[in-house]
Amino acid sequence: MNKQKLNQFLSSNPFPQPYTQGFFYREKMRAIHSIAPEKSFTNILEVGGGQSGLTALLYPQAKIVNVDLNAEYANAACNQQKQVQFVCGDATHLPFEDRSFDAVTMFDLLEHVPDHKQAISEALRVLKPNGFLLVSTPNENWRFPYYSFMKPYCPSESEIMAEWGHVRRGYTLDELKALINLPCVKTATFINQLTILTHDVSFSKLSPRRKEVLYTFFSPLKWLGYYTQPAHLWGTETASLWQKID
Repeated sequence: MNKQKLNQFLSSNPFPQPYTQGFFYREKMRAIHSIAPEKSFTNILEVGGGQSGLTALLYPQAKIVNVDLNAEYANAACNQQKQVQFVCGDATHLPFEDRSFDAVTMFDLLEHVPDHKQAISEALRVLKPNGFLLVSTPNENWRFPYYSFMKPYCPSESEIMAEWGHVRRGYTLDELKALINLPCVKTATFINQLTILTHDVSFSKLSPRRKEVLYTFFSPLKWLGYYTQPAHLWGTETASLWQKID
């Protein structure tokens, strides 16, 4: 199959310090892998892939086109791979013909796009019949910081949303269904009540040394939360798979 094996996929976590500061990204990757279809895709459009290269890691044998507004990302290592073509472009005006791609990925994108309806419309326009749309977004449980005792050490929610470029907080599954208007094949949540502790530490204003101490302190809870989370348990973000039936 075209999809990368889970252990190999997780081991390629591009986020710095993947077992501490970047552990939340491991959670995201696991959830995305769980909803990604076991298909041999020929070509995939990654919308807003930036410099993570996540779709190429997930489907290493497919040809990936990564379209992103930031032209500087063309020089990122992930976009220098033979299988990847970088295109500077707008999610709401994709420079591709109708029905061009076997799959479209939109990982952590929709919450950044003011006209998210147009972005979805464009994604579905370039998606082939029976093709798949893979999405990850914050959901109705997203909050930063989640635990009240972290508030003195963290940016406010408005500050962090501005820093990350979010124009909305997140989506319930019903809101995603209304927005995308396709059959939802599968969903998986990630970053739960236990693992979010280290997430908040990662993005806090604490010094690197204090962060390392807290990573160590919270490590047993983090791994417990990671290994005991079913796909539909409470989580602050959601990965979802949709299929275009034509």
